Amino acid sequence: MALNGIQIFKLTPKKNCKECGCPTCMAFSMKVAQGAMQIEQCPHMSDEALASLSEATAPPMKTIKIGTGDAEFTLGGETVLFRHEKTFVSKPRYAVSLCTCMDDAEVDAKLAAIPHVDYDRIGERMHVELVYVNCDADADAAKYTALVEKAKGLGRTLVLGCTDPEIAKAALEVCKDGKPVLNGANASNYEAMNAVATEAGVVLGVSGKDLNELYDTVAALEKLGNKNLVLDTTGADIKETFANTVQVRRAALKDQDRTFGYPSIVNLVKLAKGDKHLQAALASMFTMKYGSIIVMEQMTYAEALPLFGLRQNVYTDPQKPMKVEPGIYPLNGADENSLVVTTVDFALTYFVVSGELERSGVPLNLVINDAGGLSVLTSWAAGKFSGNSISEYIKENVEPKVKCRRLVIPGKVAVLKGDLEAKLPGWEIIVGPREAVQLVKFLKDMQA
Repeated sequence: MALNGIQIFKLTPKKNCKECGCPTCMAFSMKVAQGAMQIEQCPHMSDEALASLSEATAPPMKTIKIGTGDAEFTLGGETVLFRHEKTFVSKPRYAVSLCTCMDDAEVDAKLAAIPHVDYDRIGERMHVELVYVNCDADADAAKYTALVEKAKGLGRTLVLGCTDPEIAKAALEVCKDGKPVLNGANASNYEAMNAVATEAGVVLGVSGKDLNELYDTVAALEKLGNKNLVLDTTGADIKETFANTVQVRRAALKDQDRTFGYPSIVNLVKLAKGDKHLQAALASMFTMKYGSIIVMEQMTYAEALPLFGLRQNVYTDPQKPMKVEPGIYPLNGADENSLVVTTVDFALTYFVVSGELERSGVPLNLVINDAGGLSVLTSWAAGKFSGNSISEYIKENVEPKVKCRRLVIPGKVAVLKGDLEAKLPGWEIIVGPREAVQLVKFLKDMQA
């Protein structure tokens, strides 16, 4: 049962030191009770108090880590069912499926295709993060281990779909250092699979023929001391899978039932059955509705672009604008003598403008300063994109690095031209077009 603010306050040091960012220990306690802060953010909390509070104040859904190094990912840790209530914490991860039932040519083709989807969007890397390696009923340990070893060579975090403890143990010998997920525990084998996963130190995936069986199996694994779990909510069809995934999340977050408080796996290979269009639709649905690991037959650019865009939009804090890092972005082979163009740090503005600038082919330095993540007119109205802010950033960060003294400003803030000319002596201030689509013609006319 979650503690209220008064109960948490009784265990605080009551110093009112403000080091946590709150004016009083009571204010801190209320924020912890609401889930807005973590109890560990108090630097003076005793070990005894931390031990007694950590479990009670932890999110109803456990946070699970998989993979290592750059391929380490966080799953779960969610506190709300709907994004508008607060924010979602851990974005879903996409996996491409391999199977021992495939021939070598098909496996090689899939492994070769996975790295082709790898690009940046708004400062975030978009790529296939996981590889799901399925062991069919006819495979033996040698065949499955060989496939796992081949998939391991790609450098992605693995999810092992295997229900045979001996085969799973053999496969983990070649990949356990990468901290994969072993997805194979059920009502009939959970004790043996738990022993294999615990020995290897990996996350264990649990499934059941229905929610009741899944619940009982998870409870049994928790009694064995294993809380490093993910729940495979894939059912017999789409309707059952959707109901399972939503009910598991609702039970954990609304009913505070920590037995179901784990991330979920949804296997679209079983649901879409080769229908690529259905798979894309289902991937979108489970991105929004609580899939933590989403297993797909394939991932092409045509599927990746809208899917990753959807994920990024859903799994961002709605209270924080999407923005790019301030700095100088050389485009089209620009050097210190190239034209300087400036705009705001609002992500949408940046990508629209930078796309048109690249399309022009003109070498230039795109300068982005901190405008609060707002659009051009909004940041100007708020005083964040002004003659003072632009000139100060140019003097401090651009003049020491760039010799060119020609600056293009957005047409919508043409009113800043006079102010910038006064504050930046020696610079030629050029008013650009009002719309990004006009930039290509504008820049080429400047060169003519």
